[in-house]
Amino acid sequence: MSTKLVFATHNQNKFDEVKTMVPDTIELLSLNMIGCHDEIPETGNTLEENAQIKANFVTQNYGLDCFADDTGLLINFLNGEPGVYSARYAGNEKNAEANMQKVLRQMQNTTNRSARFETVIALNLRQERHFFKGVVEGEITLKKQGEEGFGYDPIFRPKGFDKTFAELAFQEKNKISHRAKALEKLVHHLKKYTYV
Repeated sequence: MSTKLVFATHNQNKFDEVKTMVPDTIELLSLNMIGCHDEIPETGNTLEENAQIKANFVTQNYGLDCFADDTGLLINFLNGEPGVYSARYAGNEKNAEANMQKVLRQMQNTTNRSARFETVIALNLRQERHFFKGVVEGEITLKKQGEEGFGYDPIFRPKGFDKTFAELAFQEKNKISHRAKALEKLVHHLKKYTYV
């Protein structure tokens, strides 16, 4: 018997990536699949706040158990930017290409290219709230490399690898990514509820 759980996203790439990590006993639904076409405002000052806002929106308006994530790219040379503003770094239109170009422009005169991706998942389940965090360290490349992935993947090289996230195979990225690490903690938690 499958259990319905909403992943609060409109991003099909992100939904597909997460769906491969969630056990078959969970019927994973996107916002579009429950008829939610609203752009949920992300007004929080932290990744945790934004993730909770999105999860609460679904739980309060649709009465469904839900988890939501927020992810940020934190670059040391830029004092943690773009951080919570990663999706809108170059403007409200959420243009990934413009965001990457802005980062590369701002970093063209530095050798300090260390950065990390952080994902925070907020889970609303049976009137309880939980948070799960995943982090992957790495560096910003000098130029875009690779065609896979989405967001900042073409300019982020994870520590211990000679390829960017956009050059790694889908399955390979899913083993080491920040989202995968946070999801692993989420799935482990769900098992306590005999969900899985």
